[in-house]
Amino acid sequence: MSVAPDESKALVDARAVVRPRPRALNPALKLVLELGPLALFFVAYSRFGIFAATGVLMAGVAVTLAVSWAMLRRIPIMPLVTAVIIMIFGSLTLVFHDETLLKIKPTALYVLFGGALAGGLLFDKPLLPILFDGAFNLTPEGWRKLTLRWSLFFFTLAVLNEVIWRTQTTAFWVGFKAFGILPLTLLFAVAQAPLILRYDNKDEAPEDSL
Repeated sequence: MSVAPDESKALVDARAVVRPRPRALNPALKLVLELGPLALFFVAYSRFGIFAATGVLMAGVAVTLAVSWAMLRRIPIMPLVTAVIIMIFGSLTLVFHDETLLKIKPTALYVLFGGALAGGLLFDKPLLPILFDGAFNLTPEGWRKLTLRWSLFFFTLAVLNEVIWRTQTTAFWVGFKAFGILPLTLLFAVAQAPLILRYDNKDEAPEDSL
């Protein structure tokens, strides 16, 4: 028996309504999971040095991934990629006992994110919605503009990290990593609020948070 076009469309819309949306962490818990390993890294460095702090950072990141998996039954792509980079460069730092490898880790991470976002734009496939894991619902034009801005921001952070670790002491670099990167990122994110509000896609409801 054939289905009329209107009935077929209604069935598709009904499936879209009942399809469960991916769950998201509560913003406060998400912030704790993101900042926890960095805070532990800073405390461990101040007491035991850079190599012990590296091990603490790796352990902290592993715990945050485990918590995300336990609560969501999935791991958001951005924390996962960040964790992989930390594990790779952290392991190399400990194996070769060379703190330089840890210092270039942020550069590699920011270049990776910036390059991925820029590459997505070139192929008209903005990747920022994936990295933000459903935090916003924007129009296609809004995602393109926001993606370009974040790509340039990540490249700027990469250059800034290179300048600081090459010209300053390890203690200064650790302090900048713990107390400089986050404020800069928050300020940049807040500065994008007008764009997000302008291109907000009100046709879609936001995802529920745990």
